[in-house]
Amino acid sequence: MGLWTLLEKSSYIAFLANSTLSVSAYILIFAGSVVMVTGFLGCCSLIREHKTCLSIYLAILISVYTAELAAGISEELKESLNETIVHTYGQPGMTDITYAIDHLQQDFRCCGSTSYEDWSYSLYINTSEYSGHRKVPDSCCKTMTLTCGERDHPSNIYKVEGGCIDILEEFIQKHLLLIGAVSIGIACFQLAGVMLSACFLHILYKEEKEAYNAI
Repeated sequence: MGLWTLLEKSSYIAFLANSTLSVSAYILIFAGSVVMVTGFLGCCSLIREHKTCLSIYLAILISVYTAELAAGISEELKESLNETIVHTYGQPGMTDITYAIDHLQQDFRCCGSTSYEDWSYSLYINTSEYSGHRKVPDSCCKTMTLTCGERDHPSNIYKVEGGCIDILEEFIQKHLLLIGAVSIGIACFQLAGVMLSACFLHILYKEEKEAYNAI
């Protein structure tokens, strides 16, 4: 899931404030890697009945499970996109974010966060260079050409109801439906692993205590 987020959605990660999506993806990738390593540790611990290793495995598994639960994508998406459009797009040193927004609007054939009118508040549109001329970025145009954003007629730009947010959310939900189901399944196995490890550890300590009392 983490790899899918980075590879498939890398073009849009830049406009998320505090890199929420990318951080979540890296957490999931790290968690997946740790699960593979600790899985081997858990098997060795069970075979050898090694209590210390089993305790370590249990602690790591709980930590990984907690990390994966904390890696969900928040509602920051809406606020972040609108904030980026108003204050960040087209500003010096913000090339990656500007490209991400342009890529988003062209890919999804939309304009603005919730409406093309969002761009009327943008610093990029209201700077002296473009003030009174450009209405929206050129990436809002159905046929993207230089300065095409000076005309905001429906025949020229994408005036989609709900803007880019609704389309982006629908796109992510469709793709995450299957991945989410798989993730839930994996989480159940991890939770089962935690419970079984705890039970087995309890049995080992109980047997050790009984053996000690029998002496």
